[in-house]
Amino acid sequence: MAETDSTHTSTYEDEATNTQHGVPQPPPLPVLTNAPKAFPGCCLALSAPLIEYIHSLLPPAPALTLSIGSGFGLLEAHVLAVSQPPRLLGVEVEKSPNQYLPAANHRLVHGTRFLEPLAAEAATWLFVYPRRVGLVNEYLHEYGQGIVETIIWIGPQADWADYIQCFARWDVQIHNADETYVSPEIWHR
Repeated sequence: MAETDSTHTSTYEDEATNTQHGVPQPPPLPVLTNAPKAFPGCCLALSAPLIEYIHSLLPPAPALTLSIGSGFGLLEAHVLAVSQPPRLLGVEVEKSPNQYLPAANHRLVHGTRFLEPLAAEAATWLFVYPRRVGLVNEYLHEYGQGIVETIIWIGPQADWADYIQCFARWDVQIHNADETYVSPEIWHR
């Protein structure tokens, strides 16, 4: 019987290497509280209210959300851990530092100048602390005429002036950290 057979019910787990059937498994998610807390590998201080808020902005499955530049995948893994998780894929550059996203929710691009083609099929794009304005512009130029309806940009308020020009044709809604523990900028068509 193949290991992928649906009738196969036993699992093999190796605690020492955190693998199941030889496939690396993400580590357990750290517990979040109501207070924002910084975690290694995550640019954003995370809290339970923040995860709930971000989840509330994302479309329900089967609509696709791409988190472009997902890094360690901690934010995305927490969003996927809620009841009624969205269909969310994290996108990161090869050699990805991803630790928390399962392989089924993680995509790789070959370098910082490469784009994920699934952006054409995604209803929502999430950018958390993007490294360069050009990346947002490139996605908008290449895939902005697709089905994307909402783009969420989360980053420091000091960077906002650099990014606002990307969304000149979008209806921008600004929410600051006092309201949501973060500064997401949200655009709708």
